[in-house]
Amino acid sequence: MSPRAAFRKQAMSCEGLGSPFTARLLRLIADRLEPGGAVADRILSWRGDIGSAGASVPLRLAGTLHGLVLDGSAPDLAAQYPPNGTDDDALWHAIETALHTHEARIQTWLDSPPQTNEVRRSAALIAVAHWLSARTGLPLILSEIGASAGLNLHWDRYALRLPGATFGPDQPVLTLSPDWAGPLPPAVRPRIADRRGVDLNPLNPADPAHVLRLLSYIWPDQPDRMERTRAALTLPPAPVDQADAVDWLGPRLAARHPGHVHLICHTVAWQYLPAEAQSRGEAIIAAAGAQATADAPLAWFGMEADGHAPGAALTLRLWPGDVTIPMGRADFHGRWIDWQAPAPEGAVKNFTTPRE
Repeated sequence: MSPRAAFRKQAMSCEGLGSPFTARLLRLIADRLEPGGAVADRILSWRGDIGSAGASVPLRLAGTLHGLVLDGSAPDLAAQYPPNGTDDDALWHAIETALHTHEARIQTWLDSPPQTNEVRRSAALIAVAHWLSARTGLPLILSEIGASAGLNLHWDRYALRLPGATFGPDQPVLTLSPDWAGPLPPAVRPRIADRRGVDLNPLNPADPAHVLRLLSYIWPDQPDRMERTRAALTLPPAPVDQADAVDWLGPRLAARHPGHVHLICHTVAWQYLPAEAQSRGEAIIAAAGAQATADAPLAWFGMEADGHAPGAALTLRLWPGDVTIPMGRADFHGRWIDWQAPAPEGAVKNFTTPRE
């Protein structure tokens, strides 16, 4: 796919995910970017897959430009960004000026893939944790792959408001209200005994530079996403190790936790691992699953693209028994969830009624 085609394809995705401004920005770049500057020459000659299934260069550049707006480095560009109105010529002029004025910084940011930590995906994690708690009655050991800043390791501090019920703490840090289809999750409050994540380049919520990077990849015409992320950033940082996810999994799963269910989870992260790493990771998880027992089960939950539409597949794999359970589908940003999980088997002792 050519660079211009990749920018146009990403623009369509942004439009479908509710960001007409980012779609407009990417289409302008696709239509008007010409050779002649260091940034333009690099993008237009990029080798390999430049699109969302590869290097995600369109989102790298969009995030870089937004970062210049957020930290005040490019006031002329900021004047063209939401909530301000603008026309295409004025927006393109500001983009082109920024590409030259901030060339060194843009080049540095283009070196790294986008990093997001979409907290609305926690809605799916909350639902599956309730289901798993109802199934096992055991406290959870959490291991998140692709945890970024660790914001989705704090899902038990968020409320999930669904038609007729609200799940979560009495004083949540934030409240998630996805469009929900299907039955409610079981009314069982999960208990977390331990939580930890891994990322190749974890972001530290206590580091202003890392916070800027995280916020930069939130699309500028979606202030509600910005508000939720800033709320989640007020929590103490969750532990996230810097490591290769598959290398990290082996020692993490080797530790035994009788009386607990170990939940491996990832949301729109596994799909970006190379095929070899996916195969190796699945083998490590399956080997750990073969050692699982009724009082120390293993669960593997993913919210990932599966080549079908709409949205991402919600899939849970459980041991002992190696049972795969389709849990439904979700919007990639967690705006809606089609919950199709079967009723969990087994009795539970820590039943609590959700708030009306």
